[in-house]
Amino acid sequence: MQLEEAIVYLLATSGYGMRIEQIAREINRRKLYVRKDGAPVDGRQVYAVVMAHPDTFCKSEGRIRLMI
Repeated sequence: MQLEEAIVYLLATSGYGMRIEQIAREINRRKLYVRKDGAPVDGRQVYAVVMAHPDTFCKSEGRIRLMI
């Protein structure tokens, strides 16, 4: 699973959106995405993916939500 797919999965199951750090924490806890170097995903990576895909994600009230 790619990082973008992991974020979409979490947001689709959360229903109300999540904060960046919550997303990173859950991805690491559930092992939805594992970096090649084995390091945990951090909020900066999640933020970069969210900002790179404005057609998929929206940011409002400090939470990330799906555009769908």
